[in-house]
Amino acid sequence: MPHPRAQFVLFDGFDPLDAVAPYEVLSAGREFLGGALDLEFVSAEGPRDVASGTPGITLTATAALDPAVPGYVVVPGASGPVDGDPDEVATIPVLLSRFAAGAAAPLLRECLDNPAVTVATVCGGSLALAMAGLLEGRTATTHVLGVELLAAAEVTAVRARVVDDGDLVTAGGVTSGLDLGLYLLERDFGPRIAHAVEELFEYERRGTTWKNSGLAVTGAA
Repeated sequence: MPHPRAQFVLFDGFDPLDAVAPYEVLSAGREFLGGALDLEFVSAEGPRDVASGTPGITLTATAALDPAVPGYVVVPGASGPVDGDPDEVATIPVLLSRFAAGAAAPLLRECLDNPAVTVATVCGGSLALAMAGLLEGRTATTHVLGVELLAAAEVTAVRARVVDDGDLVTAGGVTSGLDLGLYLLERDFGPRIAHAVEELFEYERRGTTWKNSGLAVTGAA
């Protein structure tokens, strides 16, 4: 039986740390699992070199995003200037909107429709999905600067480091990709694996992961 696969979706202008941080965490987890998890950088267009939004950093997608493969699909945010004339400057919102309007959107919709796939996002990755109309009625988080935009897209936006909405797990700012990877390891493979990776990385997960369970504080999401 094939191993589950973690597909990390690259697009022009992606934030490299959004992709690499959870990749390294899941890669370390894979070693503790005896190889029972495959990892791959992919793009909607197929194999190609993909330039990040951070000058000088390019990663290689070795395959096309495949919504039929069980496992994880991890969507990073974008890296670049926050402000500027969108007609002249490739700002983060411009990069995310281009991605949302491109070939990845229908593939990501298929991923969300596949019960064997968990879609995970880091930072502005959830905004890109929301821009593509894929997160209406869902609960998610993003970078603090994008929370209002997320809410405007009919998403229940929660200020938490990681938000677990079942087959959708979202993380906040760029460094939260570490927390995302560790949470996925703990949720799906157990706390021993997650703890072993924490010790290896000398990093402890931050914050409380939000889930739609338990008693809610009055007036809270």
